[in-house]
Amino acid sequence: MPGKEPMKLRVSDLANRDLRAAFDFYERQQAGLGGYFMACLLADLDALPDHPGIHSVVGGNWHRAWAKRFPCAIYYKITGAEITVNAVIDCRRDPAWIRRRLLEGR
Repeated sequence: MPGKEPMKLRVSDLANRDLRAAFDFYERQQAGLGGYFMACLLADLDALPDHPGIHSVVGGNWHRAWAKRFPCAIYYKITGAEITVNAVIDCRRDPAWIRRRLLEGR
């Protein structure tokens, strides 16, 4: 939309920690896979400001965007003109663990 300020994207320290842990996990599986994972997830993150808020809302006020190439979900909140990514979680985790992890990023 012309004249409309773009949404700002912020990735929290907790979400950066999630990304690093996933990178390490995939890199242990196969050399270079961690880099591919990171490139794919960064592309998914970069796309969030293009269509903020279109993803389903879970847990009350978290938007959940599914990663395109890996079994991960990106959890974010919208506050004003800012999107804050609070978690990037492997969807194969125990749902109770995911809920606890999301509480960390409140």
